[in-house]
Amino acid sequence: MDATLRALGEILLNAVPTFLLVVLLHFYLKKVFFQPMEKVLRQRFEATEGARKLADQSLVRASARVAEYEAAIRAARSEIYQAQEEFYKEFQDRQGGANRGRAAECGSGSTRGEDPTGARGRSSQSDPGAGKPVNGR
Repeated sequence: MDATLRALGEILLNAVPTFLLVVLLHFYLKKVFFQPMEKVLRQRFEATEGARKLADQSLVRASARVAEYEAAIRAARSEIYQAQEEFYKEFQDRQGGANRGRAAECGSGSTRGEDPTGARGRSSQSDPGAGKPVNGR
């Protein structure tokens, strides 16, 4: 057993320089390789997160503008429809007034159901070909 412990001690003694080299390599790589890489990755993450935040903000602004434009379009359409409705009512009032005036003029001398101008009876009496088709068939 004494020989085994002595052999184990020699193995460990021979492993100390390797262990120290591995520890030194660890700290060297940590300082030279991993810290700069971590710094670059952090900057990259911040840049992408910043871009995402800016994109989210621009989407919010764009949706607000879209809502604003849609409200303006609805208001403009409403005004147009109101103006059209007013014009249509005025037109109907003018047409109704004109039709009432014509009916008053024509209705004074005629009876119900007759042609107020009497043109139907006169045209057929004065024109013997009034009931015939125009093209002769």
